[in-house]
Amino acid sequence: MPLSIDAYSPKQIAALINTVGISKANLPVLQTLTLGVLAGAFIAFGAMFYTVVITDSALGIGPTRLLGGLAFSLGLVLVIIAGAELFTGNNLIVIAWAERKVTTRLLLRNWLLVYLANLVGSVASAWFIQLSGTLATSDGAFANTALNIAQNKVALTSGQAFFRGIMCNALVCLAVWLCFAAHSVSGKILAIIFPISAFVALGFEHSVANMYLISVAILQGGSGITLADFVGNILPVTVGNIVGGSVFVALVYWLCYLHTGNQDQEELTRTR
Repeated sequence: MPLSIDAYSPKQIAALINTVGISKANLPVLQTLTLGVLAGAFIAFGAMFYTVVITDSALGIGPTRLLGGLAFSLGLVLVIIAGAELFTGNNLIVIAWAERKVTTRLLLRNWLLVYLANLVGSVASAWFIQLSGTLATSDGAFANTALNIAQNKVALTSGQAFFRGIMCNALVCLAVWLCFAAHSVSGKILAIIFPISAFVALGFEHSVANMYLISVAILQGGSGITLADFVGNILPVTVGNIVGGSVFVALVYWLCYLHTGNQDQEELTRTR
């Protein structure tokens, strides 16, 4: 009896993402916006958890970042398992676009609506955590960590933010890709943990997470971080995220598994 892995094959994953991409692109506006706000809040929950976990850690930079990455994974776990629309993950709709099942208008409509909704969810979460007083506990240690995180992000050059955005969303979209291979909730969670922990540990940049992480520092007051700093980070990170997810994951896998030329070649191989 041949050995097998209880998972969908990469070609099956590509077909599944194609089907899901068509569905996502055709969601009604209100549903898209509502699920987008939820995703912004879910990623913010992961970022809150990350902030608390790394505060005053004496484990060293590597283990601390790894532990923080494990905590941050909560965000994508909630998005995938609970269900929400996340801009970075929706870059995979490009597979359906490349298959000509989704028009450019529908693709951009989804991205714009989800991105704006993610922004609302993230900023609202930053406001709520500020009003809750949670960051002020432990003599303000959590607040100081949040401030340091934001200051490090806005200190990046546009080029650094762009390339960190590329590598971040390559890993995020690979995490989503791996989720489609799993049949169980536990399998999907396990698929998420390693890619997400890796991007956090490596210091890559996620546009939706940054919407929360920079906003919460601005809302604290006295951070010296301005709206211009916020935009100066978010824009290049967003463009990098699009390139990383749409080009280096979605289009690459489309070429490998769904492109007509590859399908014809596979059919020719089977008939020999």
